[in-house]
Amino acid sequence: MGIKRKSPIIILLLSLFLLSLPAEAQKVQRVVIDAGHGGHDSGAVGKNSKEKDVALSIALKTGNYIKENLKDVEVIYTRSTDVFVELYRRARIANEAKADLFISVHCNANPSSTPFGAETYVMGLHRSEANLAVARLENASILLEDDYHVKYDGFDPNSPEGYIFFSMLQNAFLDQSLSLASLVQRHFREKVNLYDRGVKQAGFLVLYKTTMPSVLIETGFISNAKEEKLLTSEAGQNKIALAIYKAVRDYKNAVEKTHDTAEEPAVTPAETQAALSEPADSASTPDATASEASNTANETQPQRPVFKVQFYLSKTKLKTDSPLFKGVKNISYYKHQGMYKYTTGEEPTPEEAQKLIPALKKKGFNDAFVVVFMNGERISLDEGKKLLKN
Repeated sequence: MGIKRKSPIIILLLSLFLLSLPAEAQKVQRVVIDAGHGGHDSGAVGKNSKEKDVALSIALKTGNYIKENLKDVEVIYTRSTDVFVELYRRARIANEAKADLFISVHCNANPSSTPFGAETYVMGLHRSEANLAVARLENASILLEDDYHVKYDGFDPNSPEGYIFFSMLQNAFLDQSLSLASLVQRHFREKVNLYDRGVKQAGFLVLYKTTMPSVLIETGFISNAKEEKLLTSEAGQNKIALAIYKAVRDYKNAVEKTHDTAEEPAVTPAETQAALSEPADSASTPDATASEASNTANETQPQRPVFKVQFYLSKTKLKTDSPLFKGVKNISYYKHQGMYKYTTGEEPTPEEAQKLIPALKKKGFNDAFVVVFMNGERISLDEGKKLLKN
């Protein structure tokens, strides 16, 4: 096993500690930017570059954008030169600084030169072997540290069994981390034209001890020749850094505006659900029951199915006039499995509901899909279509 017997106790105490922390960020006044790897730890290596150099350059540029444009935000770097910094020290720097955000910048790599695109991770249990592979690659940095077995409670980054312990962790800042990760991916997609590989979860040592919203950004594949060229160019690095800055800016605005209006903090937009929730075709399976449905007094017509578009998912209840829903009309929600699911529209056919999706996608709700209700209960799309024929 990759974990010593004492580790479950340590992890449990850590989990309880995290759960005792406030789950809502009040302000964004201090951001720690972590350039991955460094010194004798090169990270991934491309044909003409090393991950440690690319990550540092992007991290410094991101910090400069924040300092220049968000005057009330202090920027702290875990490293500003080519030095080796242990993973546990990176988290400690953020914790001791009482940072409001932690952003770790990296480059991805693959034995094949084909994969490309950007993805942003939050702390959690991996849901695919690909996610695990990325975490193992980044966590391998501890092998370059002295006494890493002691520092990391016997954790072995090469042992799949060792990653089981991450499922025990309770992240008090998961919603906020997902919000920031979602914004990073949106700006990468829209401003840099990077292929969006989505928001994902995996067990990263650099994230699991941070006590604030935290993300790890894989800015692109250094193993892909075209993407390596983007990652190593001045123009490409500026675009990537600007996109990360804009994500921080938008997150800060959302959190602080939400706090001022006694609203819940920014939470998980539907676009983050590509890796974290139901698949896009899940509309074909039954969902909430009538007793779970909320705000549905005007949602259904007797004996006729009503077709809506689900566009947003949150662990916390939001007002339907939230700034996050700006421009979306006729919003309702229902609750299922502890999640609040927000919908728009009240259409007589699936075709009419489908027409609402392009406008939602333009607003950033890229995973919107059609759902069906009958007398306050969600049913499958197939069932809804059959009822129309009767």
